[in-house]
Amino acid sequence: MDDHNFPQVTQLAIPFFVTAILIELWLVRTGRAKGSFETRDTLASLMMGTGNVVAGLLLGVVSYWALLRLWQFRFFNLGLSIWVFVAAFLLDDLRYYVYHRIAHRVRWVWAEHVNHHSSQHYNLSTALRQSWTGLFTFMFVLEAPLVLVGFHPAVIAFVFGFNLVWQFWIHTETIGKLWGWFEFIFNTPSHHRVHHATNSRYLDANFAGTLIIWDRMFGTFVEELEADRPRYGIVKNIGTFNPLKVAFHEWIGMFEDALTPGLTLSQRLNYLIQPPGWSHDGSRDTSETLKAAYVRRNPGEAGKPGLPAAGAEPAE
Repeated sequence: MDDHNFPQVTQLAIPFFVTAILIELWLVRTGRAKGSFETRDTLASLMMGTGNVVAGLLLGVVSYWALLRLWQFRFFNLGLSIWVFVAAFLLDDLRYYVYHRIAHRVRWVWAEHVNHHSSQHYNLSTALRQSWTGLFTFMFVLEAPLVLVGFHPAVIAFVFGFNLVWQFWIHTETIGKLWGWFEFIFNTPSHHRVHHATNSRYLDANFAGTLIIWDRMFGTFVEELEADRPRYGIVKNIGTFNPLKVAFHEWIGMFEDALTPGLTLSQRLNYLIQPPGWSHDGSRDTSETLKAAYVRRNPGEAGKPGLPAAGAEPAE
């Protein structure tokens, strides 16, 4: 079985992460830049980031081992040329877009991803608020096609490190919109603020990792509007800085819903696979019902990016 050792990009970038957070904190606290920090919130994000690293060390080997086993059945071996790394980066960025979109549309995956959205502040420390339970969603299977066509798992892991580093610096309010061509191609702080916002028009938008072109291609791009500044957090904020609750609250809530007495097997399954907010009796709001309600209150906004047309019924 082939084995390759490449630098761990995210670990090498840790000094940059820490330095950038301290600089942003100083800029915000001295009034030199836009943004907000809350000490307990920042500490919770840092503890979530630490837990993510520990979980990766303990559990990451499982997914990597599975992909190495799959590597034995590859159709091709594309090797290690520079163009292979470029192609791997582009295709893995598309893979990340698919994963990220699923994470917002399937509650089972949302349960591990929601913690990243749980902060009501948006600063560089928020980027470190990462999941401890990613392995249990089995979303690493999305990397299987890349392995089968000939990208070694180590290559995929290496290029994804650059994706993660890119996603760090876009978690900030201190940087406004950038050059037009840059905003058109790349994921930027402006685009990612939209993704973290709970405003109705911004829900389920801008899933990009590095390249925003995927959102533009697949119809999920929404531009940040000065007239509708992002409000951060999740639709129903959890109101805690306890990292254990941040990490596991949605898993607990999901299984409590699925095990509610009196439900059919189909209803129990739907609590796991339907979008966040789905309920068997329609008593809760999904992103679609929230968008539809916003348009009913603001008919002049109907049909604008991120919002349904007037009179459109929410999807079942």
